[in-house]
Amino acid sequence: MRVIRACVDLPLAVGTTVDLPEDAAAHLVRVLRLRDGDACVLFNGDGFDHDARLVSVGKRGASAEIVATRAVDIESPLRITLVQGIARGEKMDWILQKATELGVAALVPVSSDRSEVKLDADRAAKRHAHWRSVVVSACEQSWRSRLPDVAAPQTLAAALAALPADGARWLLDPEAADGIATMPAPAGAVVLAVGPEGGWSANDRAALVAAGFGGLRLGPRILRTETAGMAAVAALQARFGDLALGAP
Repeated sequence: MRVIRACVDLPLAVGTTVDLPEDAAAHLVRVLRLRDGDACVLFNGDGFDHDARLVSVGKRGASAEIVATRAVDIESPLRITLVQGIARGEKMDWILQKATELGVAALVPVSSDRSEVKLDADRAAKRHAHWRSVVVSACEQSWRSRLPDVAAPQTLAAALAALPADGARWLLDPEAADGIATMPAPAGAVVLAVGPEGGWSANDRAALVAAGFGGLRLGPRILRTETAGMAAVAALQARFGDLALGAP
């Protein structure tokens, strides 16, 4: 039986009734056509799924009663932060969606020397809100109950200055000596840097190397930005994370 999940930015506890936010109510009632008494699952990013039942459905909104709560632990033991050069149009949505499905823990969209997308403050705020909604939808679909962090779009320099100190750091480089099969096992965390459509410039590479990033080769072929990061994330999860053979 299909389980309908919806993310809501609300405190959730058994025995309480919550008024659903407008977007969640519209999705459950207008799109999925749920009615009074129908079941759904709500989550707010705290690592729990909350079984709920719609108790009031009307033209102006809907309410749900929380009837049970259970912990959901499907996060990868490998915490991957993806520093992604901002890609054009729907490519960026696709990258964020698939990275979420593959278990990435944090997403940092960056502008760099060869970025083709230029965002002023107003557009950056709108893009950030949109990207968060893409990630929320991907969590609803993939059963994740913890939301990946989505940083506001920023320069590569600002992102490098704000990165956590722990974890291995790698930038995708087709000329690097190390591949994922030969890289040393990370101690639970990896920061992966993927350039925009035009790749990293010499200045970008110098900044990444100065910040402790080593080169990582994916193979003999040159991949597009929307392919390269996802291929690398999947390979890292297969070798060190929860896509490994025999992983529960």
